[in-house]
Amino acid sequence: MRLGILLLLLSAPLLAQKRAITFDDYIALKAVSDAQLSPDGKWVAYTVSTPSLQDNRNVARVWVAEVATGKSRQLTGGPGSDRQPRWSPDGKTLAFISTREGGAQVWLLPVAGGDARKVSSLAEGASDPLWMPEGKGLLVTSDIKWPPSQEIDQRNGQYPTDARLWTNLMWRHWDDWRAGKRQHVFLVDVATGKATDLTPMDHDVPTIATGGDGDVAVSPDGRTVAFAMHGDSVVADNTNVDIYLMGSDGSNIQRLTTNPGAANTPRFSPDGKLFSYLSMERAGFEADRQRLMLLRRTDGRTESGNAIEATTGWNLSVGSYSWCPNAKCVYAVVEDRGRDNIYRIEIPSFRRSVVVSGGVNTGVQVGPDSRTLVYLHQSNTQPPEAWVSGKALSHQTDSAVATLDLPPLEAFGFIGALGDSVFGWMQKPPAFDATKKYPLIYLIHGGPQGAWTDYWGGRWNYQLFAARGFVVAAVNFHGSTGYGQKFTDAISKHWGDYPFEDLMKGLDVVARLPYVDSTRIGAAGASYGGYMVYWMAGNTNRFKVLVDHDGVFNPASMAGSTEELWFTDWEFGGPLYANRALYEQWSPLNFVSNWKTPILIVHSQLDYRVDLSEGYQAFTAAKRMGLDAKFLYFPDEGHWVLRPRNRRIWWGTVLDWLEVHLHESAHP
Repeated sequence: MRLGILLLLLSAPLLAQKRAITFDDYIALKAVSDAQLSPDGKWVAYTVSTPSLQDNRNVARVWVAEVATGKSRQLTGGPGSDRQPRWSPDGKTLAFISTREGGAQVWLLPVAGGDARKVSSLAEGASDPLWMPEGKGLLVTSDIKWPPSQEIDQRNGQYPTDARLWTNLMWRHWDDWRAGKRQHVFLVDVATGKATDLTPMDHDVPTIATGGDGDVAVSPDGRTVAFAMHGDSVVADNTNVDIYLMGSDGSNIQRLTTNPGAANTPRFSPDGKLFSYLSMERAGFEADRQRLMLLRRTDGRTESGNAIEATTGWNLSVGSYSWCPNAKCVYAVVEDRGRDNIYRIEIPSFRRSVVVSGGVNTGVQVGPDSRTLVYLHQSNTQPPEAWVSGKALSHQTDSAVATLDLPPLEAFGFIGALGDSVFGWMQKPPAFDATKKYPLIYLIHGGPQGAWTDYWGGRWNYQLFAARGFVVAAVNFHGSTGYGQKFTDAISKHWGDYPFEDLMKGLDVVARLPYVDSTRIGAAGASYGGYMVYWMAGNTNRFKVLVDHDGVFNPASMAGSTEELWFTDWEFGGPLYANRALYEQWSPLNFVSNWKTPILIVHSQLDYRVDLSEGYQAFTAAKRMGLDAKFLYFPDEGHWVLRPRNRRIWWGTVLDWLEVHLHESAHP
């Protein structure tokens, strides 16, 4: 008993040292990604990225850890960044992408010791290296000027300009101008560095939209390459991505799948007897259930025809997957009720079982015994680290996290729209005192087919909001993923009713909590979440302050300025000119006369998904309504704010805005 009291007294100062996270803590945390298991299962290579405010970029390095002992060391250094480590088939060499000499190129590093050497010299750089089975070549993806001779070149003549000319849709994508270029697959010879374009055609290979988790694969015998490609002449208004096969020299390109929905993530079983891929059934819908499909292979040839679904009867989607080395099972990452779990699917019985659960677990790799798993694990209290079968292998953030008071998420549920069960997450602030009343931040996710999960947010971090003395709530409304396809489907053509009803009913539940001050509630969201912030501004007065990031303000104008036209076609029942009534029914623009709530609007120049003009329109409306409104603009960001200095400005502006209106402090 005395020993127990002594231990308690000794531990009290340690507990007291924990404190709320600040932005400086947050930006200093290293990020582990892309864990890769060596062929013999003894080593894991991974990338460690460190945000640098000084350089205004993320500096990435390749590390390696021994599975048996956990001992780790940094393998790369110097100028630039190093990422995407890939083991050679014999395990003696690591290929990786480095910017140490300017553009991103493939480098090779002997694992036993020695200097790295540059292999590729592609004009537009390289990414996603994939070893050929014999170890003599690597497949990489690279942009290429297409066609080589263009009208704008002729018009420029001796006086070059930044002008662009195009004749096709999808001339830009996310934050990238695509007019005048294509993405192709190149074969890089390891000995000579010679790069050969295997896909010299007027298509992006692999696809740049509705793709999967690695859309190029090589058969075990090295004779066949599979890739996902949108083969239609017009790609912006449909999701008809198929799997294609070709010889390893680029010959004999043939389409394998014919389903009008998107297919991606091709893989060959290790024994070469099966071919697998992920497939969405419905045409034009980017958030349909992803099914794991199998085709038989005989004598090195993949049989076309009716594929077998390995996930029949399942209501959830496979996000990514890896084959077991013995070809008798597949490990799949599946989003499941606010978590990303890893399932084992037996082949050929298709019996499935959960083998890793809790938090978010991604990027699964399978050891030689077909049981040992390497993956990235994260949660609301733990930034991503490399794990091996339930145990942390990397420890890049342990010491920093140990000093922080990071309360875990708490789940809650209620009956929402259509009488369905709806679930959400609750985040309490550090040093929580149940006798106090706290203001509430209500977070709304984007997608709209997305979900709040138990993750360490790199963009919307629950802990950073809570650290300012807020309770945080986040509801996975109708349309969210991970709760069955019917639940996900419910939001399409219903942007403003079912999700809004869920959010208001969820707010009722949270506002009744004894430690929540129902008179001090703010809401924040991005993309579709930003749409909902605008929608709520005109349909409820329950919020004291709003934050809108890259939100859709006018669906009619968004339909004419976004690049993936199938999205608005599906969500609003067709193009604007064919179904304008639905666009108008769910348009926040039509409810601006009801706006009364102070609003911060954030939008960026390079956001080609939800055009900057959406933010301009909303800010103009807010000011003309006489609201307390502020606009935060980034000229060098897209749909996400990624640069360290911009992230600093974003978080400071957003949190201060919320404090001004919820803690009633002065404007900075």
